[in-house]
Amino acid sequence: MFGELRAERSYFSYTVFVLFLFGGCDSEIQDAGFGETYQEYCASCHGEKLQGTGIGPALIGRDLEHGDTVEAMRFTIEKGFPEKGMPAWDGSLDDGVVQGLAIYIADVREGRGEYFDFQVVDELLSIPADIIESEVHDFRLEVVSDEIHKHPFSIAPMPDGRVLVTEKTRGLRIVREDGSVSDILEGTEPNASGLLETVDDFLGDEDQPYITTNGSVMDVALHPDFKTNGWIYLHVSDNCDSCALNDESGTMNKLVRGRLQDELWVDEEVIWQASPEDYYTDFTADQGAGGRIAFDGEGFVYISLGIRHYYERIQDLSYPDGKIHRIHDDGQIPTDNPFVNVAGAEKTIWTYGHRSPQGLEYRKKTNQLWGTEMGPRGGDELNLLSPGKNFGWPLYSKGLNYDMSPVNFGKELGIEFTMDEIEQPVYDFTPSPAIASFIFYEGDQFKEWQDDIIVGSLAGSNLYRLVLEGDRVVHKETLLSRLARFRDVEMGPEGQIFVLLEHTKGSKIAKLVPEDRTPTRKTL
Repeated sequence: MFGELRAERSYFSYTVFVLFLFGGCDSEIQDAGFGETYQEYCASCHGEKLQGTGIGPALIGRDLEHGDTVEAMRFTIEKGFPEKGMPAWDGSLDDGVVQGLAIYIADVREGRGEYFDFQVVDELLSIPADIIESEVHDFRLEVVSDEIHKHPFSIAPMPDGRVLVTEKTRGLRIVREDGSVSDILEGTEPNASGLLETVDDFLGDEDQPYITTNGSVMDVALHPDFKTNGWIYLHVSDNCDSCALNDESGTMNKLVRGRLQDELWVDEEVIWQASPEDYYTDFTADQGAGGRIAFDGEGFVYISLGIRHYYERIQDLSYPDGKIHRIHDDGQIPTDNPFVNVAGAEKTIWTYGHRSPQGLEYRKKTNQLWGTEMGPRGGDELNLLSPGKNFGWPLYSKGLNYDMSPVNFGKELGIEFTMDEIEQPVYDFTPSPAIASFIFYEGDQFKEWQDDIIVGSLAGSNLYRLVLEGDRVVHKETLLSRLARFRDVEMGPEGQIFVLLEHTKGSKIAKLVPEDRTPTRKTL
């Protein structure tokens, strides 16, 4: 089994948390030796910037003869081509270094030469005016509002044309049809503390949109029967004064719901809240907390809760951290949850072993819950979240730790496991673009994208389309590249695709507007 219930806290836990916080919890921070290792072993032949030399060919600006996936490049590094002058490094370098070199080269090939680079933050966010041609649909971007704070998290398009938006350290606002934005709705403001709003606070770059805080507002979602019941759900990081054990102050995820009365927040109810002993009474950063909401249309709501601090909690079923939770939309616990009859386990757990689950959606076509999750350096995932499954963190990842070592914290935690106990991702986004929110497209405005996944990335600053056959990704297309941090993607009531573009010079909400074209489905 995966660890004893209520594992002891340890010095190891604190050390890992510091690495997580300052070493890149959004899958976006620190080179930590990857670039230096390339310079040591590869630059003399392939050039300091991968541009090639008289000894070895360029690794950028062209197709690679033996494949450009991380797996293909790893094989090339390991086996070499001695007849062409490239040595085999198998046996000379350990597995982590070989994998790290392949990940680094893949990162640079995708335009991320410096891993500590949140991208496109130095200038004002400019929305392209031209029509964008994709493989099967042409579209343009139309700005819905340019009055959004630099640290937003989520949007929820409403049936009347308005859009709800959460701003992490401020609360819930309403974007009116003319693009103007309401004041923060009273009663939705977080109790934020320990706030570091930019990387300048600890790494000296005031333009980077990094933020750590105890207490924030994360996802917002409308109940599937919103037109009838008016319920709006908020997933928050609850930084409270006396809700932890022994009436201490503490922090933990919480799900609430309320209604709008004009532009007032009313009727708030708590739907899910952790036990007092599960609240953190020491500092814990919200950026790995997950914070997403999904409904299945059958009366259940799902929430994602990532790693907040202690790694040993993730595999321990008696803690809520690192789990996807399933509850009735009124807060009752379903009697058919996978661990409801397991002694000592949290009764709401649906899946476990999650690191930083940034996207959560229900696929109506197949009645399945899916999620996206950030890995460390590499290892971003698209997962099919079948009940009771273990998704492996921090025992295993296809990515690497920031020191280029394999992810294998099971040894330190005293957890024994076999790989057949770990659920593998449907799709591995290595090198990691810091994968974020997504939707299954179910509208009529982009008919050839039916049931495709539209997913954004943060550090990669791209918007992707993934084509599925059954439960398998068979094609990936980049719809928008290096525009902004795609913090959220949502579908509107008329099939519109809305994107929340996070940017330190001012964030924006935009929507994809289809342009006339006779589409032809891409042959895969």
